[in-house]
Amino acid sequence: MNHFIMYRKRYKIYERADPQKHYLKNWRIVRYWAKAKHDLTTAELDMLLYLYGEKLFTREDCMNFGKLMSWDKQRFGKLLKSGWIHKWRNNGPNQKALYEVTYKTRRFIDSLYKKLNGQEKISEEPRNNPIFKKRNSTDKIYQTAIQKFNDEVDDKED
Repeated sequence: MNHFIMYRKRYKIYERADPQKHYLKNWRIVRYWAKAKHDLTTAELDMLLYLYGEKLFTREDCMNFGKLMSWDKQRFGKLLKSGWIHKWRNNGPNQKALYEVTYKTRRFIDSLYKKLNGQEKISEEPRNNPIFKKRNSTDKIYQTAIQKFNDEVDDKED
């Protein structure tokens, strides 16, 4: 008489809730696009994101936040000259000059957030997106990632 022992496979049941917020899922792709489109460094982009949340700020405020980044003495001047920030009030007796982000910056950061939320696609037109001008092999990799990102945004809209 043959005895067969049957083993029962045991499966673990995993319960996983989909994350409600995953804004940063595509951060790398959106950041690469933002830097390429607007000729910004990572530190400049970080600074703009910080300043976007500030209503009015002083040069000292920027310098204090800038201590968290690589040293760049010209960063504030470059952002001012490039039109990302502008002087709101001149300095005077017993008051410091105050600055604010420009309309250009507000539109740009709003666009970043819309992209991260999946509400807006990244342009695939070479005249609007320098990544699609095939500058180097990294751009080719990001072109594929952007196309996949845009497909996800299209799926989300449906």
